[in-house]
Amino acid sequence: MNTRISAAPAAVPGTGPVTEPASREHPNGDHRQDQPSDSRLVGTDVGTGFTAGLPAYGHCFVGILMREYLRFVQQRSRFLSSLVRPLLWLVVFASGFRAALGVAIIPPYETYITYETYIAPGLCCMILLFNGMQSSLSMVYDREMGSMRVLLMSPLPRSWLLLCKLMAIGLISLTQVYAFLALAWLSVDFDPPLLGYITALPALFLTALLLGAIGLFLSTHIRQLENFAGVMNFVIFPMFFISSALYPLWKMREASEWLYWLCLANPFTHAVELVRHALYGQLNLLALAITAGATLVFALLAILGFNPERAAGGGKVKGER
Repeated sequence: MNTRISAAPAAVPGTGPVTEPASREHPNGDHRQDQPSDSRLVGTDVGTGFTAGLPAYGHCFVGILMREYLRFVQQRSRFLSSLVRPLLWLVVFASGFRAALGVAIIPPYETYITYETYIAPGLCCMILLFNGMQSSLSMVYDREMGSMRVLLMSPLPRSWLLLCKLMAIGLISLTQVYAFLALAWLSVDFDPPLLGYITALPALFLTALLLGAIGLFLSTHIRQLENFAGVMNFVIFPMFFISSALYPLWKMREASEWLYWLCLANPFTHAVELVRHALYGQLNLLALAITAGATLVFALLAILGFNPERAAGGGKVKGER
């Protein structure tokens, strides 16, 4: 009787037993190693060798979006404060300055307008500004509490995790903005064309991405929750007041030349003008280019500056003392 003996692969000392790769016999008698048959596999995590497909990226985005949405729903005071703050500016502040601050005919307006009509787009961007910073504050909180490790366990690229966080912040912010626009339409003389509420949607979303990217950039470099709260005030108020949100740029120039150039250098100014024109069905190409460019720059800086060791443990990074 002939006996067939198959030699097992030798084990390398100190590495443990070596297992033979699984193989299957095809009808033609060939023995081939099993290979993944899904042609949709597009991403590979180098550290684990895990290959993620397109559905995994979608599930990741939906999961982060639902997490941010549930957190937003549970914090009802956050939603109310996001509406009360701009409404106070619109009803109280604007009413007091209506007589003193008449607004001349400037694009995109075709006639003289009330001061309430002028500052409404700026107040929409103020909602996006505050919400972008507060949502980024939650990233610092997650890092200190250790829940950031759950996200980092995902085999998907960390850049995709940050982009999902950024898009989730933007989509939730849009809910607050349109709630404010509805209240503004009911409370004061603010009536842009109905089509403007639709054409303003891309501009509002791009602005939300810009302000969220700035917040994420700050959160990647600030380690403690207390420090981030102070930096928020240092960033929010100069961005808002040194812009065209409350006053036209030509009035800024009449008051001070250097203040006018500071407003032009502020990306928030161009985001406000982009939203203002979009509400009336117009496109400001310069504002679009600057807002999109600033969004790309801050998003890249946030991704490149993200330290996974610091985010995972909230502890000291290697090399720090």
